Amino acid sequence: MASPDLQNETTAPEHRKIIHVDMDAFFASVEQRDFPELRGKPVAVGGSGERGVVAAASYEARKFGVRSAMPSAIAKRKCPDLIFVKHRFAVYREVSQQIRAIFHDYTDLVEPLSLDEAYLDVTHNKKGIQSATLIAREIKERILESTQLTASAGISINKFLAKIASDMDKPNGLYVIPPDKAVTFVERLDIEKFHGIGKATAAKMHQMGIFKGLDLKNRTLPDLSKAFGKAGRHYYHISRAIDNRAVNPNRIRKSMSAENTFEYDLTTHAEMDEAITPIVEKVIRWMDKHEVYGKTLTLKAKFSDFTQVTRSKTYGDYITDPEVIIDGSYELIRLIEREPLEVRLLGLGISNLNTSGPDPAGQQLTLEF
Repeated sequence: MASPDLQNETTAPEHRKIIHVDMDAFFASVEQRDFPELRGKPVAVGGSGERGVVAAASYEARKFGVRSAMPSAIAKRKCPDLIFVKHRFAVYREVSQQIRAIFHDYTDLVEPLSLDEAYLDVTHNKKGIQSATLIAREIKERILESTQLTASAGISINKFLAKIASDMDKPNGLYVIPPDKAVTFVERLDIEKFHGIGKATAAKMHQMGIFKGLDLKNRTLPDLSKAFGKAGRHYYHISRAIDNRAVNPNRIRKSMSAENTFEYDLTTHAEMDEAITPIVEKVIRWMDKHEVYGKTLTLKAKFSDFTQVTRSKTYGDYITDPEVIIDGSYELIRLIEREPLEVRLLGLGISNLNTSGPDPAGQQLTLEF
């Protein structure tokens, strides 16, 4: 007989009604909206230089295999007509705030994951609408009307399933995984489509004979824990369509840093400027997600001989403007003085945070979908 602790973890709670909203190619779509000459064309947001990285790609570019985080040089080879545009984080953030205001018309249980996606718990909603699907459809219509941008929405009983559902019918999709279909849906799902299972983990699962959710479900908790450590318990639960995480609008972490290691050494400050852009974007996404801001920026540079240096700058107030982070990063890069530069890794951290706030849990009830 399972222990009481294990029984609690593997018994699904009463059904929540969770929506995951994900804007379609958000950064690139904003650029196409604001600059009509870009509409219908393959667009990448990011630096176009040899050391540049794609921060976002339009659907026209994705048809050629262009993806975010892809080196710009590779993206250009895949799509010779690719149009690169520089990021405008201040604009993206403004649009994101418009969208978030719409969410809050329906519920205060909104958990942003980044500028362009969020979870909503609408089990109890401000408009008294019983159907989460109707709420999602209404939100999509309002986003389109107010921003001229499309969003995809996934609706289900927990965050894991809602996240997967939002990817099922992109762009401009609306996909529902109802309570009575959740277990069957997961059993038939390819392992590669499980949110949180990356290529390396999927490859390891394939070696173990795990290709579908049902294969994963047939493995015991001890087996999965032995193979994947602490993550094994998570895989055990989601293979049963169980995810008890509440939508948490005030989840807070104490620190944040992001870094990239490069295939080739960066040899100029200009190359470092381009390479820092996607790193800055990760930091901004985290700040926006948690609504936590810091006063201190720290740049880390590791050189080809594996020595490293850091440069920091502390501001008089909390940094809320993305452009301040971008400009501050460029300023710190100029403080890296070494000949030759030969930078193999760049990192950026935000610290000295305003990390106060509650950590509420969401309500759970059984209602119609």
